Amino acid sequence: MLELGSASITIVSVIAVIGLACLVVAFVLRRQVLAADDGTAKMQDIARAIQEGASAYLSRQFRTLALFAVVVFGLLFLLPGDTGIRIGRSVAFLVGAGFSASIGYLGMSLAVRANVRVAAAAMRPGARAEGARIAIRTGGVVGMSVVGLGLLGAAGVVLVYRGDAPSVLEGFGFGAALLAMFMRVGGGIFTKAADVGADLVGKVEQGIPEDDPRNAATIADNVGDNVGDCAGMAADLFESYAVMLVAALILGKATMGEAGLVFPLVVTAMGAFVALVGIVITKVRGSESGLRAIYRGFYVSAFLGAVLAAIAAFVYLPSSFAASPASAGLADVTSDPRLLASLAVLIGVVLAGIILWVTGYFTGTTSKPTLHVAATSRTGAATVVLSGIGVGFESAVYTSGIIAAAICGAFLLAGGSVGLSLYLIALAGCGLLTTVGVIVAMDTFGPVSDNAQGIAEMSGDVDEAGAQVLTDLDAVGNTTKAITKGIAIATAVLAATALFGSYRDAVTTAMATITTEASGGIVASMLNYEITSPVTLVGVILGAATVFLFSGLAIDAVTRAAGAIVFEVRRQFREHPGIMTYDERPEYGKVVDICTRDSLRELATPGLLAAFAPIAVGFGLGVGPLAGFLAGAIGAGVLMAVFLANSGGAWDNAKKIIEDGHYGGKGSPAHEAVVIGDTVGDPFKDTAGPAINPLIKVMNLVALLIAPAVVAMSVPADANHVLRIGVAVVATAIAFGAIIASRLRVARIDAETVDEGPAPGHDPSHRASHLAPPTPDEAQQARSSEGAAEHR
Repeated sequence: MLELGSASITIVSVIAVIGLACLVVAFVLRRQVLAADDGTAKMQDIARAIQEGASAYLSRQFRTLALFAVVVFGLLFLLPGDTGIRIGRSVAFLVGAGFSASIGYLGMSLAVRANVRVAAAAMRPGARAEGARIAIRTGGVVGMSVVGLGLLGAAGVVLVYRGDAPSVLEGFGFGAALLAMFMRVGGGIFTKAADVGADLVGKVEQGIPEDDPRNAATIADNVGDNVGDCAGMAADLFESYAVMLVAALILGKATMGEAGLVFPLVVTAMGAFVALVGIVITKVRGSESGLRAIYRGFYVSAFLGAVLAAIAAFVYLPSSFAASPASAGLADVTSDPRLLASLAVLIGVVLAGIILWVTGYFTGTTSKPTLHVAATSRTGAATVVLSGIGVGFESAVYTSGIIAAAICGAFLLAGGSVGLSLYLIALAGCGLLTTVGVIVAMDTFGPVSDNAQGIAEMSGDVDEAGAQVLTDLDAVGNTTKAITKGIAIATAVLAATALFGSYRDAVTTAMATITTEASGGIVASMLNYEITSPVTLVGVILGAATVFLFSGLAIDAVTRAAGAIVFEVRRQFREHPGIMTYDERPEYGKVVDICTRDSLRELATPGLLAAFAPIAVGFGLGVGPLAGFLAGAIGAGVLMAVFLANSGGAWDNAKKIIEDGHYGGKGSPAHEAVVIGDTVGDPFKDTAGPAINPLIKVMNLVALLIAPAVVAMSVPADANHVLRIGVAVVATAIAFGAIIASRLRVARIDAETVDEGPAPGHDPSHRASHLAPPTPDEAQQARSSEGAAEHR
């Protein structure tokens, strides 16, 4: 076992203290957010309804996932290896899952309190600067918590397990990734089912504005923003942080020994200072765009991160690979390790900056692609959908090419050494994540601003100027959400590539422990990594297919849940005609309950597919095809994730462009067309697309964990191939059994559901004319009605 020197132990201890300090800073920022004015009584009532709905959903979700976590805990303990490592890995799995859940809950719990404060800020002078400040500080709390818990968890494991820490951290990363995937899928289904249902019945059928209090799905829509975008994305970025650290520590130990193990922790610790600086300096100056202020904060913090990481490299790392006994295989590499590490981190930082710019270009309200999507609204919804798909496909190519260039850059720095290049790729990912605190702040800005606009519209307490400020902040939030999704995708690819290298190392280590190997025949082909091997190519195809199947399942789940919302909202309008005249109150609580029930019911199918597909391939086809499976999943995953995220972002902001008065504005045929485009894009950008990030990391971590068992059941001459095939068959049955059960449930629901159509008096031929805002009298009635919390 690798022993750490006293200097390294001291450094890791300091890093753990930095993690605790980050949590203290997060607490201080939280108090600053909660000190802001929380608005009028009606605003508070609406916000309270959102808070209660979000808390109830996450509580039920965590209870559902707790049993799953216990089962996985037991399965991890059954994997081969040293007893102490297996116990530590299983416990670390629970810690990682708990941290991921805590980050998600923290992101949600503060966002549902900050939203009303941003809405209240719109009622005062300097609304733009104050609203942006509250939203950024809210994200800053989550960002500092991500950094703090990530450093505390990783440093704690290193202090306890020393040289064996990478093996234990596999469990930590797996727990974080698995919980994040479930929260992403579940939250995404909830939020987009409510959003799509609200738009289809409210905007398209009844012709009432977004967030109109007469729409029974409005509270559920705002709840969904928090459980999907805040809780889900916060957990997603935390697991990216944790998984990248896991990969970097595994490869660092294998490549450079003690120095390679500790240095990734040092780099990410620099991110604590970077995050704090970025959050503090991100301020809107005068009438400048909120997006400009966010860009400035990000680029300044990114530059600072690169500088601090370079200083740390030259202070801590040796001047040559020959100076490290663990780097004997790299003795012929003449480059300075300090310079290579600094440049690798710089690659990650530059990658984040470029992804930010590219994503902003393809989704921003002032950029040509989004303006083009908005312009196509003049010829109907079909051309809006087609143009958005085109933007998504094109942006996926550019973004994937940029990520590939970064990986090639690391490979060139390593002089062709595969092991060293994988470590440098992991360091590039750590460099990218030095800005994770600012990235989380950028992401949280979106749902907080969106909720603030909804609260303002439902309460009727914000004047026209304040409402425009909130609309502008919401548009900025759409872009920042798309940007953070792009950066999260880049992080996922770098982490998956690094984990791919860790998988290779795990297989090599496992093979070294086998004294008697089978030679020739099918078993030899199972160990073949060559892409020209037919069975390895089969693995590539299956990996790519899994990404498509997972995405389809997620979008189908939103479709089914949204259908239930449409039926419920239609029913309320039909059975309670007084809702449209403000004489009756919608039953908001019923829609929240439907979203909660359906999202949790649909959660298991894609989750079981992600967990059991690599098990089926690995035990069924071998470690070579499993490597191909991972490669196919990474390649298809990056393209699919970028396509879904950017096409959805372009559709969303094209709607904002029309609502700002272009091409006829609200109430026009163009507006109706972009509403349809935005509805199509909702499950793209907020459910399926973001969930692919944890998906590819979960599958890589499952492969990493099972690699020794696959080798043990495949290679020895006396290997139990019947048991190996049995495991593969059971895993396949579980994954596809869940899919079949889902399809049977859908068929039963479709057969039982009876919908009597839109509410009486609705004329589909005049939908566009119904999209106008309420009359002054209607608005006055809305303002005089009681808070939305009483409607539940």
